[in-house]
Formats: sequence, C-alpha cells, structure tokens
Amino acid sequence: MDTEQQELRRPRHPKKKHHWGRWFFGVLGILVIIGVFFAGKAWMNVRNATSKMYTPTGATSSAELSSKLRDSEPVSFLLMGTDTGALGRSYKGRTDTMILMTVNPKKKKTTLVSIPRDMRVNLANDPENSPAKINAAYTYGGVKEAINTVKNYFRVPIDGYLLVNMGGLEKAIDQVGGITVTSPLTFSYDGYSFVKGQATTMNGAKALAFSRMRHEDPQGDYGRQQRQRMVIMALLKESASYKSILNNDFLDSVSDMAQTDLTMSNMTQLAVHYRGSVGNVKSDHAQGQSISINGVSYEEVSLTERHRVSDELRQSLGLKKVTLSEE
Repeated sequence: MDTEQQELRRPRHPKKKHHWGRWFFGVLGILVIIGVFFAGKAWMNVRNATSKMYTPTGATSSAELSSKLRDSEPVSFLLMGTDTGALGRSYKGRTDTMILMTVNPKKKKTTLVSIPRDMRVNLANDPENSPAKINAAYTYGGVKEAINTVKNYFRVPIDGYLLVNMGGLEKAIDQVGGITVTSPLTFSYDGYSFVKGQATTMNGAKALAFSRMRHEDPQGDYGRQQRQRMVIMALLKESASYKSILNNDFLDSVSDMAQTDLTMSNMTQLAVHYRGSVGNVKSDHAQGQSISINGVSYEEVSLTERHRVSDELRQSLGLKKVTLSEE
C-alpha cells in the first residue's frame, strides 16, 4: 500500500441533501425513459448500451432483486466511483467513492451513506491482504470483494451495484460538447483554475480535473464526492437529447463509464416505479477517526458508529437491527 501522511480527524458534517439519488436514477432514466420516447433506432442503441454495461459478479442475486422490484419492496445498492482509465491509466485502480443507497418506494424515501475510502477493514475473502483500506477491496477482488466487505462490516443486504469510471466519463463529456458547472470553491488543479460561484464550461479533461482535486478541499473526500456528483449531473442534463441517444459514440462512452448488474428490465422498473423516492433524500456518512499504522493512514470507524449506520440503513429497508462484531 502507498504510504500516506496522517490526516486530521474530520469533523462530523451536518447531514444535508445531495444529488446521488438523482444521479443514480438519472443514469437509469437516460438509458430507459428517453429511449421510450425516441423509439426505433434510439431504443436499439439504448438496449445495446445497457447490455454492454451488464456485468454480474455473483455477490448479488438477480432473481431476488427482480422479485423485490416486482413487488415494489425496498432495495439497496452499492454505488462506486473509480478513476480507472483516467489520465491514461490502465491499471484497475481503487474506488474513490463508495456509497450505500437504499430506496423505499412505499415511504418515498432514499437513504445514502458515504463510506470513508480509507476505512480500515478486513477484506471479506482476502485475509492475506488484510487489514486494508476499504477502497482496496475493488483492487484485490473486484466488485464482488467490495460488495462482500461492505456487507460484512455493516450487515446490510446489497441487491445490486453501479460502478462509474471517471475515465469513461471524460470521453462522454467530450461527446456532448462539454458541460457547465458552478464551482463550490476556488482552486487550481492540473493546470485548470476554478472560481467559487462562477459557472465554467468544461471539456472532459477540465471536468476530470474539477472532480479529482482532494487535498485543497476543506471537506477532503466529502468535497470531492460533491464535485463528482455535480459533473455527472451536468453530463446527464446535456445528454438528455435526441441527438445524444442517436449518437453511438456517445452511448459507447456511457457504457464504457458505467458497469452494473442491473438488467434492462431492472432499470425500467426502477426508473418508472421507484423514481418518486428521489424527492426525499436523507444523506449521511460513516464517521471515522484518523490513525496511522506503520506509516500508513487509515480511518478507524468504531463499532458504535458501525452500529449506528447499520441501524439507519436496515431501518430504511424495513429490517430489524442486528448485533455487529468487532473486526
């Protein structure tokens, strides 16, 4: 593992609503609902793109998810973001963003909990590389290892996943002719400058720089995640057009940037029947304390905090509380 400087303990940020829920349904909606309106060639393009994105892992059950969606039951997903392929990278990379998302259509509520990328864990199926940072689970064992490790630590069932590749995102932004985003802070990164409160039109490379900066953000990873969401939402806004849906190069870029175990049928049911839950979004994060072991910095999430997060997510799924064990 890379040696990193010990970071100061992050204060607990007040809970606030953000756009992860809208982003998730937006990714599904743009590939489904727009295709319905623009039939024929557009629908075929969308179907081909979703087929390319479909990557089951064995960590979730497609049959169980389909059953839950058919009965409009609460469901949960692991949302992950990686910079694989960005800036010419070809290695697998790590998951810079991990969010557990539950959607309860009966209560019309979505709950989102961010997991610290540096959270110290024992990997579910890799004792040799344990303990490790949770963002390394994807590096060592792919999406399956990431899902199983998160399940173990919070005892929350996961019905599906969505992985977004920031390298593919860069290409998709260029395909739609750029995006416009208003920066939440002033900073410079990779030769690009951004001014707080100022709307900036960005090509793919500039948008990638905007979304990658971490150390100068007073909120650290939480701030970077916010900017990543802003970029994705801006792309969805630009891409919601007939021209984009007919553009095979654009759809290829979208399918390159996203990977999921949701089928076309799953996406259609979510986009149509669960979309009302996005109007009521509760956002939270698992709070850790910075520690250093052998020169490597981690976020140590206490058993008490893990219980709090587990209780919150299980309650949102209509499940009883469970007792977690110290790892």
